[in-house]
Amino acid sequence: MKKLLATTTALLLTLSAGTATAAHCTNAVWNKIMERGKIVVGVKPDYKPWGFRDTGGELVGMEVDMAKNVADTMGVALELVSVQSSNRMQFLEQGKIDLMIATMSDRPDRRQIVGIVGPNYYTSGTNILAPEALNLTEWEQLRGRPVCGKQGAFYNQIVEDRYGAEVIAFTGNAEAKQALRDKKCIAFVYDDSSIMADLLSGDWQGFEMPLPTEDDNPWGLAVPKAEENCVFGRFMSGMQYNWLKDGTLIELESKWGIQPTGFLVDQQERYKDWLTE
Repeated sequence: MKKLLATTTALLLTLSAGTATAAHCTNAVWNKIMERGKIVVGVKPDYKPWGFRDTGGELVGMEVDMAKNVADTMGVALELVSVQSSNRMQFLEQGKIDLMIATMSDRPDRRQIVGIVGPNYYTSGTNILAPEALNLTEWEQLRGRPVCGKQGAFYNQIVEDRYGAEVIAFTGNAEAKQALRDKKCIAFVYDDSSIMADLLSGDWQGFEMPLPTEDDNPWGLAVPKAEENCVFGRFMSGMQYNWLKDGTLIELESKWGIQPTGFLVDQQERYKDWLTE
């Protein structure tokens, strides 16, 4: 496998020599990974079922499985590092991780900092988890009221500016959701995908996701910015393309009990081989 990857890498470098030179590619991170025989991937430890710790403390989840697939395809070992919304890009910038697959929405400002390569592998939007007894039906009902959130989430500011909510941001999801249970806020604002998973878990009886989802955003994994248009970035683009085309992500949704998304079905149709029709 390593010989095959070495040959493939050499071919890619040869074919893209002009582009690589123009982009000043050193492929430093890719070469480091291959030389040490290990890739370090940042994943979430508190975003069940995409990334979380099981009862034994091991990091597991849909995105952890994706990271394992990357390592297997490269023929290297995998080291997982837990990251938060507030530090995941910094960890990548500082070289603490080589790759980040951590439920991050793909946004223009983030593309200025890290190398988010397409096609995007998932999508989600903004909603709230709230007690059914409050009968919340409109976003405007949050105006002037305390809403729990997670530090680093871009939609905290949007909900404050657009609807006048008073967001109380916590360092972790667990703390924010406990504050909701303790009635320190009337709702927890977060990704609808994660809220759906919470409601399906059976641990949130008497709660609901009552509002129409807003600001649907695709998710992006990221390589270091300098690697975006080089071997590592191209490789990860290919990984995502294959995951969408062959149904890998649909299978992982099912494995982890995630409500099926139309996005993955649409992407599989988009990228399918026309000769199979």
